Amino acid sequence: MTMEMKDSGSVVLTAYHPHSPARIPGMEQSFVQDIPPSHSPTSRKSLTRCRRINRMLSNESAPPPAFSRSNSQASMDSTSMEDFWCEVESIKESREDGSEEATLLEFKPADEGELEAEWLQDVGLSTLISGAEEEDGQALLSTLTRTQAAAVQKRYNTYTQTLRKKNKHTVRDVRDIFGTNDSSPTFETVPVSPVPSNGIQLPGQKPVWKSVSSNSCLDCGLDKGSPSVTEELSYEVSFSESIMVLPKTQEWPKNQRFKKEDSALPKFIVRKSRFGLTEVGDLSPEDMKKIRYLSLIELTAFYDALGVELKRNRAERVRGRENGLFGVPLTILLENDQKKVPGLKVPLIFQKLLLKLEETGLETEGILRVPGSASRVKNLHQELEAKFYEDTFDWDQVRNNDAAGLLKMFIRELPSPLFTVEYLPAFITLVEKISKIKLQLQALHLLIMLLPEANRDTAKAFLQFLKKVVANEGKNKMNLWNVSMIVAPNLFIYKGKRANQQEMQAAATTAHIVRLLIRYQDILWTVPSFLISQVRKMNEAAMNNSKRQLMFDKGVRKLLRRKTMERERPERPEGAVTFPPYLQSDIPEGVIRVYAPLHSKVSMAIQLNSQTKAKDILARFHCENSRSSSQNMRGQIQSLHEIGGNIGQHCLDPDAYMLDVYRANPQAEWVIKPKAS
Repeated sequence: MTMEMKDSGSVVLTAYHPHSPARIPGMEQSFVQDIPPSHSPTSRKSLTRCRRINRMLSNESAPPPAFSRSNSQASMDSTSMEDFWCEVESIKESREDGSEEATLLEFKPADEGELEAEWLQDVGLSTLISGAEEEDGQALLSTLTRTQAAAVQKRYNTYTQTLRKKNKHTVRDVRDIFGTNDSSPTFETVPVSPVPSNGIQLPGQKPVWKSVSSNSCLDCGLDKGSPSVTEELSYEVSFSESIMVLPKTQEWPKNQRFKKEDSALPKFIVRKSRFGLTEVGDLSPEDMKKIRYLSLIELTAFYDALGVELKRNRAERVRGRENGLFGVPLTILLENDQKKVPGLKVPLIFQKLLLKLEETGLETEGILRVPGSASRVKNLHQELEAKFYEDTFDWDQVRNNDAAGLLKMFIRELPSPLFTVEYLPAFITLVEKISKIKLQLQALHLLIMLLPEANRDTAKAFLQFLKKVVANEGKNKMNLWNVSMIVAPNLFIYKGKRANQQEMQAAATTAHIVRLLIRYQDILWTVPSFLISQVRKMNEAAMNNSKRQLMFDKGVRKLLRRKTMERERPERPEGAVTFPPYLQSDIPEGVIRVYAPLHSKVSMAIQLNSQTKAKDILARFHCENSRSSSQNMRGQIQSLHEIGGNIGQHCLDPDAYMLDVYRANPQAEWVIKPKAS
């Protein structure tokens, strides 16, 4: 159950806990903290409350909790929790004085079977509920691994059993869906050895790997005291398939503690295959929608393999504002901003706040931790709402700590949390129930893939900023753990309830999640290649189904006979470029024609060999066009894109080996154009 206690002026952590809450009496404790001269009496009041709450967790005379010891309980001593609870009190007071008007999220209880029905819809398998023979659902089912298929079957079994109990209507038997003679479907399992991300095993070819260190993205002293052993991450085999033995119920050992002095995290390297790495923004929106379907199935299978229940909230929220800056849903805010800046991915106000802090606040001591003036922040909030879109707001008047306060306020006032209310319990569970950092990272990776596009892009911009804050630790005195403890309550607390003991004990859990997000963000925003493999298979299955359907259409068959001399090509996706017929003739095996609409030389036939990389093709075009480059392409970073065939659109890694990509998708077109920002 999700902990909820009525109190209109307080806050709550949205963590799932199976036990009832226990109330803790407030107790006084004194600890010393310097109060900046600019602090108001409200800030000093906040410090007193911080001390009282901090005492709640550290008081040894308090009765022990009735539930088993978890990671968040054994996490931090009272001193290191100080920043977290001071931030909680600051949030509470900003809401009590009326400066924030966050929407109260209300949870709707689920009827028996409803959760499974929603899950099937969310993974793109509504066809199993409706009984319709939809091609997209069939294509998705045809790509599932053994563990993924088992996860789907388990949810569908629960759903059908519930319907039979209610005697609502006849439902399809699971054996009819999976085409088996018993309740245990047989599937072709994913090979244990790595396979290319296109889902095709090339005969006689051994995978070639290039290691990509996650430390290259955050070289800011986070490896102090880190283990000498480097762990390797592979994207070639699904995470759930790589779990060989079902583990026992896992909890953190009792001596496991998140202390500031031992907060170093493991160093991971990522296997970079011959297909390179793919970032979230490198795929088309249509393919990313399929990635989200597959990620939820894979996350469910992953939790099943670990013996952990995947919990999701069912929240019904009050509709947010439709205009303004703060308290507006991200999608609506982006729609409004995109009228001014087409293609925008992160709200303008959020970008401006980040830019302000990056330009002047990264070296400010205690940035994010030291609060600004509550009255100034409130006035700036109102002034921004009135003047931001008129470009009359004076940013020079904004102090760094006030800008940080506005940034955190923007995140807190979102009608739905940045990491979505549905999956907040899954974020908590991955730390409380999974002890190994590598497995935590894999679960977190899939959760990031599940986020709506607007949430994921905004979260990425925020985490990139936090990485810069930590990189300036020498001047701003904010290390990874400090930043994580301050940011956590802003991401995982929402308005409406009073914090109870279990929610307090989840504080270090949420802080640990934030530091994983900051530390490994470049890994987390890379699409696992096994998911791309499944998307390719889905697209191929959908195309094959469409072709078979077309063969039964007499009208289409007559049309095809009239066009027998034309080359058969798949439907051109959005973003594809149209070229004259003489450029579309058949091309010999191993030769691709690359188009560059913004170059003076718009096309070139290139013979591929086993060592040709995407960056080699880009360099060749650059050399050919260096003297007469188009004005349109100056100052733009050009990338090679794979368009059509079994992928919608795919911006290729410069290190991708083109012969491998070509063999994976021989029907594709190859276009050089700017990478989507």
